[in-house]
Amino acid sequence: MRQSNRFDPNPGLPRPAIPLRAVRGVWSFATTRPVPFAALLILTSIATMALLADVIATRDPVAQDVARRLQSPGADAFFGTDGFGRDVFSRVVHGSRASLYVGLLSVGIASVAGIGLGTLSAYWGDPFDLVVQRAVDTLLGFPMLVLALIMVVALGPSANSVVVALAVAMTPQVTRLSRAGALQVKEELYMDAAMVIGSPPHRVILRHLLPNSFPPVLAQVTGYFGAAVVAETALSFLGLGMPPPFPSWGRMLEEGSRQYFEAAPWATVFPGLLLTLTVLSSALLGDALRDWLDPRSGEGRQRGKE
Repeated sequence: MRQSNRFDPNPGLPRPAIPLRAVRGVWSFATTRPVPFAALLILTSIATMALLADVIATRDPVAQDVARRLQSPGADAFFGTDGFGRDVFSRVVHGSRASLYVGLLSVGIASVAGIGLGTLSAYWGDPFDLVVQRAVDTLLGFPMLVLALIMVVALGPSANSVVVALAVAMTPQVTRLSRAGALQVKEELYMDAAMVIGSPPHRVILRHLLPNSFPPVLAQVTGYFGAAVVAETALSFLGLGMPPPFPSWGRMLEEGSRQYFEAAPWATVFPGLLLTLTVLSSALLGDALRDWLDPRSGEGRQRGKE
């Protein structure tokens, strides 16, 4: 049997599952930037809640029980019940799936499409750049929510329709940001050097242009997640999101505020609180990423020195 020549100072002892350096990095981030760390922790907790919704909330979120109608929060129902006797806690937990699904998927599609179009538009220039930017200008003439509303009405109310509508509405903004960053990187000397030595276009884009223009766009896109969740909530509030009786935060806000807010405010307060925490955490995390990745900021200059 071939033996390894690698020296092990602690033979037979189990190795730590998490490297000590990673633990120190997390601790340093938590102590030096407590607000972004708290925002990241909140978003992680909400995402975990959405993934483990069936384990956390065992009651059926769509099951009606008239005998328990408008029951106040207590041991039997943590967040109370709504006007149909449905458990608000279970609906809030399961409703996070719809909101996060729409937010993450729409932002992901818009990011891939927008960064790709913006980078190619900056690299190739006219006439491709002219066509792309005129299309972007046309779409930017509509407010994001208005454009999404028009598309959802045309496609029909459903979660996938909201994803497509929000992705189309956000892609022009991501495209414009990506193009602006790529144009700055394109003027750098190392870009000219890569072209002079005969590097193929795909290598220049993937190895030089995209990696150096992507970080600022990533910071901005992180904040777009909160905007997408708010837009999904607004569309669900108008009855154009998740079809009933499936729960979503926007539909719960619409039902609670319109039908029985005075009698059962908890049916509106709890989904509104989760929505507020999600959007606020997304904005705070996006601001922190922008400060950290922007080379013109103090944190960005410090990171460059390191």
